[in-house]
Amino acid sequence: MLIKQDFYFHHLNANRPLHIRIPDGPGPFPVMYFFDGHNLFRDEDATYGKSWGLDAYCAAWDKPVIIVGMECAHEGNLRLSEYLPYASFGWLRNVPPLGEATMQALIYELKPYIDAAFPTIPLRECTGIGGSSMGGLMAIYALVRYNRWISKAACVSPALGTVSGKLWHEMNETALSPDTRAFFSWGTQEGYGGVENPWEEDRKSHLYRTIRATANKIDAQGGATRLYCQIGGKHCEADWEKQLPLFMPFLWQE
Repeated sequence: MLIKQDFYFHHLNANRPLHIRIPDGPGPFPVMYFFDGHNLFRDEDATYGKSWGLDAYCAAWDKPVIIVGMECAHEGNLRLSEYLPYASFGWLRNVPPLGEATMQALIYELKPYIDAAFPTIPLRECTGIGGSSMGGLMAIYALVRYNRWISKAACVSPALGTVSGKLWHEMNETALSPDTRAFFSWGTQEGYGGVENPWEEDRKSHLYRTIRATANKIDAQGGATRLYCQIGGKHCEADWEKQLPLFMPFLWQE
């Protein structure tokens, strides 16, 4: 069952539509939260007219999971701001970092509501998070800072960019549970990162090195990571949809 409803976040002082998928059966179920929730299920809701196709994937998958998509802001640069966890430089230097407020809204407002309203398993072991691009950056930030609540993350084409140093510093100062799991991906045609040949597997670009360094910090604490280079992959929902059979089983079944 797909549910679309409004939800007011006091931490953001704003309403954000929720896009929720509830599996068939009595439950209880684990829960995976996603950023840019409007891009998950229906093409007509997606920003560019193409969703991840997550409803069809979950319908055919043998692991019942509640999916909760939190829609982003659509006014000006507010999405960038709400999905930016640290002050940045470069192209994001003038964007106020409101990512922490977004996470407080998710952890302290949205999660309690979902756990009360639906048949969830509220334990951290049964709570995951995911996102792409700036949402992918927020997913790894959430996994690190809120590891007490979240055990697994899909960081799809994460926009680590100019805040990687601050993220790594936080990871160095944070103790992660050894059951922490993270999936990282990047496409060779995403338009940045210095990939030499988009039709060969990339293990040289700045994008790869940034992702590898981030994953290494999780591995060093006993967690599990998987890196996926999508050959020919672009920065778009159609290519991120192809990664569902990779990261969903890795996070929830293996």
